Amino acid sequence: MKQCSNRSELLRRVQETGFACVDMNLYLDNHPEDKNAINVYNSLVNDFAQARCAYESRYGPLTNFGYAPSQYPWQWICQPWPWDREFNA
Repeated sequence: MKQCSNRSELLRRVQETGFACVDMNLYLDNHPEDKNAINVYNSLVNDFAQARCAYESRYGPLTNFGYAPSQYPWQWICQPWPWDREFNA
């Protein structure tokens, strides 16, 4: 996985690998016996998990439950959120 140094680069990596996982998942829905595609998918899932963990360990959770524990104080309310315009400026 490519090293990312700042928040926007980390978020972009999460988005890119997440999109690639969904794309491969759709392909595999129609080609379930494509062993090479399954290997690519598994590699992308690993890259996505690493990117998500790297982002969340530095900047807090990307979702409000299920993927990352919160530190004190409750991090979900910290701003800016990834979808806020101020974050992308």
